[in-house]
Order: sequence, then C-alpha cells, then structure tokens
Amino acid sequence: MSTSMLERFRAPKKLELRDKDAGATPLRDDKKGKLKNGEIKERERALTVELTDEIAKLQEKLYAARDQKLLLILQGMDTSGKDGTVRSLFAQINPMGLHATGFVAPTDKEKAHDFLWRVHARVPGKGEIGIFNRSHYEDVLVPRVAGTLDDDACQRRYAQIRDFERMLAETGTTIVKVFLHISKDEQRERLQARLDDPEKHWKFDPADLGARDKWDVYQRTYADMIDATDCDLAPWYIVPADSKTHRNLIIAHLLLETMQGMKLEWPPLKADLSNVKIDG
Repeated sequence: MSTSMLERFRAPKKLELRDKDAGATPLRDDKKGKLKNGEIKERERALTVELTDEIAKLQEKLYAARDQKLLLILQGMDTSGKDGTVRSLFAQINPMGLHATGFVAPTDKEKAHDFLWRVHARVPGKGEIGIFNRSHYEDVLVPRVAGTLDDDACQRRYAQIRDFERMLAETGTTIVKVFLHISKDEQRERLQARLDDPEKHWKFDPADLGARDKWDVYQRTYADMIDATDCDLAPWYIVPADSKTHRNLIIAHLLLETMQGMKLEWPPLKADLSNVKIDG
C-alpha cells in the first residue's frame, strides 16, 4: 500500500530543519534525465492544474453544503512562496467561498487584545476555505527571535494555540499547516531578483535582510514551534520550497487528499420538490 501524501510530508517528531533538503523534488518523475528543466516545470504546472481542478469541484460541494470549513496556514521564511502558492492553487476556486488573509505586524488596536483576537476574526465560516498567509504563529516566532518573549510566555502561547486550534477542529474546521522550507542560498537568489527587477521592488523589504542575518535562530525557532503545535487535529507538513513548481504540486496533493478525507457531499433538497414543474 502506497504512503499517502499527508503521511509522506507530515512533520516528524523532534524536527531538525537542517536535515530536510529544501531543494528536494520527491514527486519528480524523470529518473532517466531525459527532460529539460523547462519541460519538467511545465509538466509540474500541468499536473498542478489537474489537481486544482479536482480541488475546485470539492470546493463547490463544501460551499454548497455550508457545513464544514477548511483552513490552510502557510508559514515560511521570506521569499519561500506564500503568495505564489495562493496564486497558483486558488485561481480556479469560486471566490465567494474563499477568504485569504495576510497577517502583518499587529496594529496598536490589535496589541490591546490577546494575540489570537485578530486571528479568530478571520477563521473560515461554514462552507468556506480560509487561507492564512502568515498567521498567529508570527506572534510567537518574531518576539521569540527578538528576545522579547521568554520561555514561560512562549510555552503559554504554544498551549493557547493548541487549545485554539483544537476548538476550531472540534467545531468543524479541518486545519492544514504548511511550512515552506526554503534554503538560504535560494532565498539569496530571490531577494537579489527583487532588487534587480523594478517590477519586483515593491516586494523587497530591508527588514528581510535583518531576518536573514538571524537565519539559524529562525530555523531553530520554527522547528521548536512546529514540534510544540503539531497534532493530529492540526498537523504540520514540511514542503521543500526551492522549486516553485514542485512546491505547488506537493501542496495541491496535500489539499486534495485532505478535502477527499472530508467526505464532502452535495446537500439534499430542502423540501420534497419531486413534483414541481417550472412553467414557461
């Protein structure tokens, strides 16, 4: 029996990101090396479109039934492809049942509340797919790396996140948490591309360089955070992200397998209309 994609990319216990190859392409089928890189990417794009077609069909059932909810959380270092993943995988989805939220630094108003206050307001409703581009995990990651969140406060937030996600799961939300694992070398190339291309200047933030200087600290903090908050109700998946097309293909597989497991069905008629005829 073949291993499911969900099992294959599930975060291991005692995660060590340095042991994970960000450049891996485990789903790539070109063992004889006959395909050129461009051909490989086109094949992966085509396969991803096939999967997203199936995801779109399931999303229609999800939206029609208005019973369950799906939340996709995307985390990763700068340039790891959070925006690109959303563009690639959800272009064909009915926007009426799709809500994407990008979380940035909290405002003064948001800081006046608990750290989950702004997040809870953005979780998907019945029949919806919600996407978090960054998330409540930033409220542990960033202050932890900056040294403004001590061990006790960090553990409290981990516990609060576990309770929060358990509550979401127990009230009908299927949660998929994806860490986009990019290498430091690939990040350098993508940051340089943003500097070299005037059309990408808007993407460049000098603060990204400060985070890059703390690369090892971020990697350790991410691993600790994933270890502390991975569970069957809200699992983490580690996706190699150096290849954009392969990254998208893997996440499409994860989403499709997740939605197939939700056993989505078309809702029944709300009344017995078997004898109703439409005149005119």
